Amino acid sequence: MKFYESSLILVAAAAVVFGLSGISFAFHSGGVAECTGCHQMHNAKTANYLIAVDASSTCLTCHGESGQSSYHVATPSAEMPAGTPPNNETPGGDFGWLNKSYLFTVAGVATTDFGWTHGHNIIAAGYDNGYLANPDPEYPTAPGDTFPSAQLSCISCHDQHGKGRWTTAGTFSKTGGAIWTSGSYGSLPTVVGSENLSTGVYRLLRAYDTVDGVTFSGPPPVAVAPSSYNRSEFFSQTRVAYGSGMTNFCSTCHPSFHGTTGIISHMAGVVMSGSIQANYNSYVKTGNMTGTAANSYLSLVPFEEGLSYTTANINTLKSHAQTDDSILNGPASGTVPATATVMCLSCHRAHATGWKTMFRWNKDITALTIAGAYPTGNDNGFGRSSAEVSKAYYDYNVTKFGTNQSQLCNKCHAQD
Repeated sequence: MKFYESSLILVAAAAVVFGLSGISFAFHSGGVAECTGCHQMHNAKTANYLIAVDASSTCLTCHGESGQSSYHVATPSAEMPAGTPPNNETPGGDFGWLNKSYLFTVAGVATTDFGWTHGHNIIAAGYDNGYLANPDPEYPTAPGDTFPSAQLSCISCHDQHGKGRWTTAGTFSKTGGAIWTSGSYGSLPTVVGSENLSTGVYRLLRAYDTVDGVTFSGPPPVAVAPSSYNRSEFFSQTRVAYGSGMTNFCSTCHPSFHGTTGIISHMAGVVMSGSIQANYNSYVKTGNMTGTAANSYLSLVPFEEGLSYTTANINTLKSHAQTDDSILNGPASGTVPATATVMCLSCHRAHATGWKTMFRWNKDITALTIAGAYPTGNDNGFGRSSAEVSKAYYDYNVTKFGTNQSQLCNKCHAQD
């Protein structure tokens, strides 16, 4: 991604000096990227010398490029004519779903499923049309708080300068111990000669920051992703090994969803109870409760393992972050501890999905499959084509579901 020749020389030199030749250095390299990748000194678009008209548009000059690729998170509208889904299947979801609205009939009533309901409406005025340039028209502030929707951008959640790091002491810091690589894939801080080298935090997520009036009060989420994560899950699942902290991160902008007064919301950030753990491990699909803790993991209903940042825990999470179904262990399986935790991302994706409220599945339907197939078209198909429904489920093989598969709430609650 947009390396200049001098940057490549410096990175190559660092790999030789530090003995890190086996590491692939990406644009951010776990921290701040090359300055001129995002800024220009002359003829800039904004007062911040950005190469695009706003922060999100700058991010999407790379992350919103055409086609499916590891770091792409927004499919351009031109690649999504009617019936064609977004390209990308990253764990966070493709912002392209924001530009996919559907007209359909439910019980004889004409219904519209607006694209802006499918995810976080980041403001990227210079990137694309539709709801990648406009704030959420229904919620002027974040549901559950006062964060202004008109100010939501990529850098509301991600630190564009990537200052957050895990040090060789196992602590979080924003200074000291130069960042030598990304922390998203299980790399660890290291010592080379007399120099302590840190790793970046997972996905450059914010921590101990104040952005547009809200404060990220805790350390960054701990998680490890497999290196090949933007992929179809038809043959095998993509398992991101979430450790801890994601619910606290989300609650920065949605605190009322995590409180105990005013409104009642689904629990999050708490250890799964014994019965919930037992249901999760036993539930295979509608009508089948023969699963075991050794094979119960479902990427459409992930969980946190309750592991904070330590070298041992990162190594554990890295061993679980797989794409070949070699690790499908559920809670309290020995491989995964009994501290498994329900989190916001157990039901939602972070960016956007093919369904309302960023849900991982269509929560507004009785059965996810009908007669062994994903429903399409009007009524139960909610106006989607077969390609769109399949992509919304990350191509998860429909034969692994029940013939008339009920809601995936049952993975934990087993009420079907």
